[in-house]
Formats: sequence, C-alpha cells, structure tokens
Amino acid sequence: MPTLDLLVIAVYILGTVLMGAWFSRAQRDVRDYFVSGRNVPWWAVMASIVATETSTVTFISVPGFAYATNFTFIQLVIGYLLGRIVVSLLFIPAYFRGELLTVYQLLGERFGGGVKQLASGLFLVTRSLSDGFRLFATGLVLAALLLAMPGVDAAVRSWLPGVDPAIGVLIASVLILGAATIVYTLLGGMTAVIWTDVVQLCVYLLGALLALGILLDRIPGGWAEVVAVGGAQQKFQWLDATWDLTQGYTFWSGVIGGAFLTTATHGTDQMMVQRYLCSRGAGQARAALLVSGGVVFAQFLLFLLIGTMLFVYYTQHAPGELQILMVDGRLQTDRIFPHFIVTHLPPGITGLVVAAVFAAAMSTLSSSLNSSAAAVVGDFYMPATGKTRSDRHYLQVSRALTAVWGLVQVGVALAAIELSRRVVDEVLGIASFTNGVILGLFLLGTLALSVRSRGAMAGVVVGALFMLGLKLFTAVHWQWYVLFGSTATFATGLVAARFLDRRAVDG
Repeated sequence: MPTLDLLVIAVYILGTVLMGAWFSRAQRDVRDYFVSGRNVPWWAVMASIVATETSTVTFISVPGFAYATNFTFIQLVIGYLLGRIVVSLLFIPAYFRGELLTVYQLLGERFGGGVKQLASGLFLVTRSLSDGFRLFATGLVLAALLLAMPGVDAAVRSWLPGVDPAIGVLIASVLILGAATIVYTLLGGMTAVIWTDVVQLCVYLLGALLALGILLDRIPGGWAEVVAVGGAQQKFQWLDATWDLTQGYTFWSGVIGGAFLTTATHGTDQMMVQRYLCSRGAGQARAALLVSGGVVFAQFLLFLLIGTMLFVYYTQHAPGELQILMVDGRLQTDRIFPHFIVTHLPPGITGLVVAAVFAAAMSTLSSSLNSSAAAVVGDFYMPATGKTRSDRHYLQVSRALTAVWGLVQVGVALAAIELSRRVVDEVLGIASFTNGVILGLFLLGTLALSVRSRGAMAGVVVGALFMLGLKLFTAVHWQWYVLFGSTATFATGLVAARFLDRRAVDG
C-alpha cells in the first residue's frame, strides 16, 4: 500500500482516539457519559443519527445493489421517512417527561421492572450478536480492500508464514477496528460518539463524492452516457408495485415494512433513542430526526448513483476487468466498489476512501458499545444498587462495561470467521425479530392503557414465538418482520390483559 494511503488511515484512526480522550475531561457522572448533559445541538444529533444508520456494509452493498438491479432500494428509504414522522409524533414527547438514561425505563414506569429488564435484555443480546457479526462483515470489506493493494499479500505471507493471508488480514482488520472503537468510546462516552459521528459523516460522504467524481471522469461520455446507458438498461427504475410478501424492495414492502422497521429502530432501540436524549429538548430531537430523513434519502441516492455508474463503466469500457470477482460463475457485486477504489483511485484518495469505510464502521460500533453500557447501568446495575453509590463509581462502571461489550463484540466477530456465510446471514436477521416485539411493547404502553405487566409479558412471549414460526415455516421477506412481530405482540397483549391482568387485579 502506498505510504500516503497508510498515513491517511493511521491519522484518521489516531484522531478518533484522541478525540475520545479530549472529551473525557468534562465527564462527572453517567448523565454526562451517556446523554452528554443533554446539551448537544440538533444538527450534531442529526449527523450522528445518519452516521449510525450507515454501516460499512451499506457503503459497499448499496452500490452493489444498484449495479445488479436498479433504484428500487429507494422505496425502502421512503418507508424510513414515514417511520420518522410516526416516531416524532408518538414517542419523542415521552422521552423528555423525565430524566431518562435508557428508553426501556419508560416500560419500567408503565409495566414494572420485569418488563423493562426483559426488553433491555433482548436489546443487549441481539445488539451484541448483530453488531458483532456486523463487525465481522466490515472486516471482510476492509480485508478485501487491503488485500487488493500491491504488496499486502506478500507482506502477510512474510510476517505470518503458514497463515492464509485473507484470514490474517481479516483478523487484523477486526482487531484494529475493535480496539480503536473501544478506546475512544470508553474515554469520551456519548459526547465523543456524537462528535466523532459528525466527523465520520463528513469523511465517508467526501470519500463517496470523490469516488463518484473519479468514476465519472473514467466514463468517456460523461453524465450523458450514464443517463443513456442507465436508462436503456432500466437502471433508474425505482417503483415496483408487486404485491408479494416473499419479495423485498417493492413499493409495499418498502413503504409499509420500512415504516414499521424505522418506527422500531428509531423509536424503541436504545442505540438510536440515546441520541435524542442528548438533545436540548423534544423540539430539537424532533428536528434532528426529521432532517436526518432528508439527508439519508440524499445519501442513498448518491450510493445508488455510484452503483449505476459502476455498471456503465465496467460493462461499456472495462468488461473483462471484473473476472477476478467471479465466484462459481457469479459476479460478487458487493466487491465491485471496493475493487474500483483500490484499482482506480490515486494515492491519498484511496487512503481517504478506506478511512471512510472505517468511519462508517466505527460510527455504528461506538454507538452500540455506549448504548449497551447505558442499558446495563440504567436498567440493571443502578436499580440493583438502589442508586446509592457515588457518581464517580457509576461512571467507572460505565467505562468498564463499555470495554466489556466491546470485547464481546470482537469475540463474536472472530468466532464468525469460523462460521459459514449462511449462519452469518441468519444471525444478522435476529434484530428484525426483536425489533417487532419491542415495538409491540411500546405500542401497548402508549395506546393500550388497560394492559398491565402480565398482559405485556404474554405479548412478548407470543410475539417471539410467532416470529420464530414465521421465519422457520414461511418465505415472508424480512422487510415485513417488524410489522408482523409488533402486531402479534400488541394483539396478544390486548387479549391477554382481559384475563391475566384482570385476574391479578381481582385477586
């Protein structure tokens, strides 16, 4: 790898760690550590929402989706916009009625500590698994980028004789990402997470725009050729009105399923809600969430456009170049953008775009670590100790838990190297199961005032079993999971409340 690229990547990683150390100076208690003293401006919260929503897999896979198909992914993003409106009207006002550290404390006030800890526990388990495997998937992307650079393969063979270079670089990618993210998140808390997200958003958008500009320069006919070839191949088609529950990226699965998915992820998931709690009030939190929808929409259009331009370039001007990406006769579309980055971008720019890949990964991981520590401290440890310990004690415990969850996710990522890709795909889908169940709980708490703890518990159990059956015995696409999971949980809670909760009151 050219020295300049290595320097750019090293400076970026070191800069994020130093930023965490800088923000650690102002921390006095868990309120500072987890919700930044509720003093973050709305535009920074907005940038953090967007950065957290964008993983490395998104950065790479969305261009691959457009290369292989068209713009129909944007239908799901329309659902994301609708879900934000629901969250801003239904949930955000409740977040600012008290001093919350976690969103699940609302469930505790409504249904009691048992339901709160059940929901928080589901979050912790699924977040650790899904983000651990997401770290593994990010390591795959980074390893592919590094291995495609001249000299890396030979260097690994020299340093680690007998080790497959692909495995060696993958392990190194996971460990570097994990270590850097743990350090700056542990030191700086949520303040470091948010302000690093602002920087990371700028870095990966700049990287994507630079790649787009260089890609456009490689196409002799310029934008006119992109429009002509893309139009002839229906690459700009964005609407698919097919009604089929087994098919994703249609208008119905995108708009309806995407709206329910975003209502769950942005309205009931601690990782996202924690950002609103850092805002100066409900109005600013609402502004951050709604504006983030417009930025996300524009961002996905950018990624889709890059994918279409990659299609035009490689099919019209370099048709044989992608033969190295063929596996069992099939083109690995997720590897096309990384391949372009390492083979066509000049030194320095390549390093910046690789740093952008790091940025997208570290944003999601740092958010996961801080929110997981917040859930343990706010939902389990502080209630267990009666909030009788000192502020310094709880702050130290919070930092220690950040490191613990980081190590757990790194461990999951390393274990995933030994698993098949099929198993990885299955585990990444776990979050869709629990998102629907937890959304159903929040809907019970908000819309069904007659439901008490027993009815809520019954809703969770039946909702989880229903989702398990849906996955095992049907071909329903994952984009519908949150809708069905939340509906099953909500309906069961209502019915069960008529018997279980009434019996508890009568008794």
